[in-house]
Amino acid sequence: MNKKRKITAPDVLSAKRILAEYKRQKGALEKRYILEDKLWSNVYTPGGSSSWIFNSIINKHADIVEKMPTSVCLPREKRDEEAADTLTRIIPAITERAHFEQSYSDNAWEKLKHGTCAYGVFWNTSLEDGLGDIDVRALRISDIFWDMSVSDIQDSKNLFIVSVHDVASVEASYPHFDFESNREAELEIAASLGFSESFDSKCVVVDWYYKRYLQGGACELHLCKFCGDTVLYSSECDESISGGWYAHGRYPIVFDRLYPMGNGVCGFGMIAIASDAQDYINKIDSNMLTYADWASRVRFWAKRSLGVNEKEFLDLNRSIVEVEGDIDQEKLRQIEISPINDSVIDSKRMKIEELKEITGSRDVSQGGITGGVTAAAAISVLREAGAKSSRDGIEESYRAYEEIVSLIIELISEFYSTERVFRISGKDGTLSYVGISGRALTAESEGIRPHFDIKVEAKENSPTMKKERNELIRALYEDGAFKAENVKETLIMLELMDFDGVSRLRSALSREYAPSPAV
Repeated sequence: MNKKRKITAPDVLSAKRILAEYKRQKGALEKRYILEDKLWSNVYTPGGSSSWIFNSIINKHADIVEKMPTSVCLPREKRDEEAADTLTRIIPAITERAHFEQSYSDNAWEKLKHGTCAYGVFWNTSLEDGLGDIDVRALRISDIFWDMSVSDIQDSKNLFIVSVHDVASVEASYPHFDFESNREAELEIAASLGFSESFDSKCVVVDWYYKRYLQGGACELHLCKFCGDTVLYSSECDESISGGWYAHGRYPIVFDRLYPMGNGVCGFGMIAIASDAQDYINKIDSNMLTYADWASRVRFWAKRSLGVNEKEFLDLNRSIVEVEGDIDQEKLRQIEISPINDSVIDSKRMKIEELKEITGSRDVSQGGITGGVTAAAAISVLREAGAKSSRDGIEESYRAYEEIVSLIIELISEFYSTERVFRISGKDGTLSYVGISGRALTAESEGIRPHFDIKVEAKENSPTMKKERNELIRALYEDGAFKAENVKETLIMLELMDFDGVSRLRSALSREYAPSPAV
């Protein structure tokens, strides 16, 4: 067992210096986020920008949440089939308990707006009435600090996650913490991190994750929580912990990018690529609206010697307006404004088309069909082609989800010391109860720890995909594919086809028309 070392005030001071340096490195990213949030907020601000970016983002968001991910665990060896099947069934139950669907939706907005979102996969001791459970939640990029020069977050020597808590709750959880004696240091770090709200009853807690490299190349992950200059908790000082904070030795953070930006962890989003086009559209819109306002007002040129009572002239309720002398076009003439030049309207239209193109939000991908296309097959092909950019972003989210599932499996292995039972609902509505413990995922039984390949797929198909699948099944039925005399050929055909439910269809046909056992 490694010798424990004590984390002291100098260690915290060193950590705060590293945090300040990471904050400095992150400055350009944070400025971009502020500008993008300002542009996004203009959507619902009176007199703000038009909503072309908003329209693009909400449609992409709908594409992402429509393909909510789920996972299938595949065994690498035959003896691991039972454990793989159990994991496939219980991991969706774990993510459902953690309200992952809400986190996934929230992070989809952040990913589309800014290009990056982050998930935390933690062991939360407060869940399940103190028994503890896996907690998967969305994290704000603004609350995470790391070495910006790395391309993989696991290569950062340190990782900081900051959060704001009530002073009373921190003092209750850590009785040795005295806020008053830490007030000056705590306010200093809060100000350096950009927190501007009042901290009379709140304080900033820093979760400092770091990797400690051991002889032989091994690596341990450790956690130190501190507030101001006070160490609230340190895994290196915890005698009950052996081998680091998490046995898997990885930072419990998963990043999901939209468009990569160099070799960094973060990417850029739709606002970054569409903001220039949106600005031009906003300027043209503003000028056109001002012009339309002028054009909609009835105004007149009038000579000073007109001889018209202006007050009576402007009173629309008067039937008679008194004048002195004759009134003609030379004395009183309506101001006429020429129609807006077609080139201005064309410029706006071109900028709108440009914004649609660069964000992958063409009409066909949003359900609109132009150009006289009416055939269902042609419409389907056009929509699939228009959804390419959405599928690319979704695939990146699926890769992030694969890493999330990997961390969940590691936490099950480490912390499920006793069997946990989950209620599983089958597709046919039946209920079953499935149990799992960490022992099933360790090397205790045969000396070889099981390993799994994680396959991520859409949790549910969209209504359009379901309709297409149902139409395909109906067409197969009408063509006689399910008749007893055609089943052999149908099974061969289905082996070469790939659509949702094809395996169940093959199984159903095989059972229905299996040869009767010899008497």
